[in-house]
Amino acid sequence: MNRKSPLFTILICLYSSILFLSACSNASSGNSKTTTSIKEDKYEKQVKELNKELELEPIELTSYSEKIGVILKEPEHKKFAVNGEVIVEGEIGEYSQLKSDYAWIKVHANEEGPAGDQLEYYTPINDGKFRQVIHFFNGEGEYSVKVRLPSTDRENYYYDIVDFEVVNVNPEYQRDVTYTTFGKSADLSLKMKSSYMKKDGIFPLKGKVGNLTDDDTIMIKLNKDGETWSNLIPIKNGKFEYDIPLFFGKGLHKLEVLVPDEEREKYYQTATTILIENESNRKMLPIEYTNAYIERGVTLEYPIFGGEDSNGTFNIKGTIDPKAEFASETTHIYITTKKGEDEALDVIPVKDFIFNDSFYLRFGPGTYEVIVSVPEITDENSDHFSYFSFAKFEVESIADKDQRDILPSRGVQSDAPKIKGLAKDLTSGKNADLEKAKAIYDYVAQNIAYDVGKFENNEFEWDDSALKTLELKSGVCQDYAFLTIALLRASDIEAKYVEGRAGRGWFPGRHAWVEAKIDGRWLTMDPTWGSGYVNDNQFVAKFNEDYFDPNMDEFNKTHTRTGVSY
Repeated sequence: MNRKSPLFTILICLYSSILFLSACSNASSGNSKTTTSIKEDKYEKQVKELNKELELEPIELTSYSEKIGVILKEPEHKKFAVNGEVIVEGEIGEYSQLKSDYAWIKVHANEEGPAGDQLEYYTPINDGKFRQVIHFFNGEGEYSVKVRLPSTDRENYYYDIVDFEVVNVNPEYQRDVTYTTFGKSADLSLKMKSSYMKKDGIFPLKGKVGNLTDDDTIMIKLNKDGETWSNLIPIKNGKFEYDIPLFFGKGLHKLEVLVPDEEREKYYQTATTILIENESNRKMLPIEYTNAYIERGVTLEYPIFGGEDSNGTFNIKGTIDPKAEFASETTHIYITTKKGEDEALDVIPVKDFIFNDSFYLRFGPGTYEVIVSVPEITDENSDHFSYFSFAKFEVESIADKDQRDILPSRGVQSDAPKIKGLAKDLTSGKNADLEKAKAIYDYVAQNIAYDVGKFENNEFEWDDSALKTLELKSGVCQDYAFLTIALLRASDIEAKYVEGRAGRGWFPGRHAWVEAKIDGRWLTMDPTWGSGYVNDNQFVAKFNEDYFDPNMDEFNKTHTRTGVSY
């Protein structure tokens, strides 16, 4: 018999000890209970105890159940306790006669809680079978459940087959995401686990619809204490998403998601309902959208609500759907800002179907109404531009002063380096504003030719501006005014674009000229009339100084001022 060495014996003992310790450690881990399992055991124990106390009477089916051959597999009792969920499952013998493919299950909480007091399920009936797992939206408490099945002879009509009561012992809130028959028909699916949640001011809605196209839209309706807001959301490649402001402050907001009615044009049906507990006290103003928002494929990415504060400028950002009507021709959008009786119009370019730019709130502190529009697309020339509003919202300016006559504006790029450089050259060596203004008037009147063809043919463009006039060295009255005002403002001289009518005879034409604030008074100048005149449809360059700070009595004989344009 071989005897092992002492060293070998020690190693065997040590190895055995290691194995023993490891095994003990694993055993300890395997027997330890997680928090979840402890809770489950706790609630399961409560369920068993409560069900012993309850009289577990057999569930009873209605006469209609017998008529259509219903066999209810679950549940088995009229009233019973559960741990967080219950299953409703059954079979229908005469299912082929039913006028709908869905069972209708209504769950009602005996006491209203944060997630409301009821929830409805529309459960598919497949080959006569239906099965629905139900959770309890207000957690612990008593619930009534009613199961209904479709009529065999009437559309959209249901009969009760059974009702029962449930005592839920689990305190966890779980409001299932459920869909109506309209939602199921559209194959709507939202990216969320629960239809009750808490959010801080904004709710990100995301989803997909398998049976709708990009020509369709989703409608959303938000409601809280009688205040409502609605909007249409475009569908792109079967998906949609939108950050929904919880406009109405702290508290429960009810959000309905609606899909198009298949039988009625421009009509929507509720597909699902979501409850959102807003934890933010902030109240926000809704943005009002028009049909043009959808028709022209606009997505406004910022702002998503109105009433924001601004220090005098405001940024707007969004996209145009390349597949929308007139998308390629939509090269710009219009921004109208109104404060009281004052109104300004700005133009923001669209590049590669994206717009992202800022505009001035030029009339000082206060509340502004902002209207965003897309241009009318037409091949006809015109001396004015038509556009269709797609969104309207408010902005609160906290700027410290009114700068309407000194800031850059539509067509007046007084902050452009080329304009600033020219203004500096023209006013170099001149200290008085009157001298600077005269130098600018002289330059424009002597260097810009009147474009008779543009006037006669109404060849006006949305991007007519001071820079364009400087490049072309020609234009009509608006272009003379754009360039003059830009150079004045670049020289720190306040200037206005004056609208009116001018000419001799009974029918004076539309005209534009300039007013500049010099030494505390508004000085008039008309660089167009100072540049020359038109004879036989030809411009004759003949500079004169008569229309720089003219005698206003004489000036008013040929010019009628109607207002100021911003």
